[in-house]
Amino acid sequence: MNEPSNRDQTTKSKKKDSLVPALVISGGLHVLLVIVLLWGADFSSDTKPTPKAGRSIEATVIDPAVVNAQAQKIREQRNQAKREEAERLKRLEQQAKQLEKQREQEEQRLREVKRKKLEVERQAREEQKQIAEQQAKAKEQARIAKKEAEQAERDRQRKLEEKREAELAAEKAEKARQEKRAAERKAEEEAKKAEAERQRKLEEKRKAEEQALKEAEQARKEAEQARKEAERRAEEAKRQQREQEAALNDLFSGLESEASQRQSARGQFVEDEVARYGAIFEQMIQQRLIVDDGLSGQECVVNMRLSPTGLLLNVEQKAGNTRLCRATKTAVASVSQFPMPDDGDIIAKLRDIELTVRPN
Repeated sequence: MNEPSNRDQTTKSKKKDSLVPALVISGGLHVLLVIVLLWGADFSSDTKPTPKAGRSIEATVIDPAVVNAQAQKIREQRNQAKREEAERLKRLEQQAKQLEKQREQEEQRLREVKRKKLEVERQAREEQKQIAEQQAKAKEQARIAKKEAEQAERDRQRKLEEKREAELAAEKAEKARQEKRAAERKAEEEAKKAEAERQRKLEEKRKAEEQALKEAEQARKEAEQARKEAERRAEEAKRQQREQEAALNDLFSGLESEASQRQSARGQFVEDEVARYGAIFEQMIQQRLIVDDGLSGQECVVNMRLSPTGLLLNVEQKAGNTRLCRATKTAVASVSQFPMPDDGDIIAKLRDIELTVRPN
């Protein structure tokens, strides 16, 4: 805006400078005309002054036609100057109009340039705003992506941990199964050995009986043949027979005691297996038990009824803390099926089992 204002001031200054010579010329012509008129005026009169002594004055008479011609010439020159001045002013006005038009065009151009500049600045601001919004959006998306990646990594680690725990549980179960099979094989071998020992002793007893019968028959024959000679020895034979009968009685008592011991060992084996499976059941329940620290030191006694295959049929609270028992029943239900052995006596005891659960 300052540039058009300076241009207007320059134009006005040029107009003022161009008018000064014309005004000077016009004023000079007017002064010259007045001088000529005064010079050519007739100052004679009927009463002439008495000339002073020692000095004479001569007067020159000017022709009015000359004066008129001069005046006409001056008027023409002045008119010519006016016309020239008018033409010059007209040219100046045209130039001023042209300059004003150029100024207006320049102002219009400057306004357009300014408008375009403002538009460019506005677009730049909008683009900057869009870029900032896009950067903020990209940053937020990156943050969300990072958060999701971290959550995915935590989920992956958790799943790996759960997989490792499942593998360890499977290994423990497999180890327990192998131990159970080894114990069963050992029990079978011991049972076979016990049966073989029983058969051996029975065979020895049979042989001993046969031998005793032979000896008795031989003694009877000898006694029959030599009754007189054997009277004295008969008493001895009876005594020997009584001793043999006592030995047989001792043998039979030993066999009965051995059978009782085998039965007791079988019962102890069944009880040990029931206790071992009960510990496995408690461990499976503990792995799924969810309680807070406030239940530390508490216990819950529950009774479980299972199918022959280990499927949970029912669970009841027998005694203990109510909150802990509620969590224990939930954990038992989450297991739903427990491992069972192949031995029918052990299964019979495990189908109705009572467990005591304490928080670790």
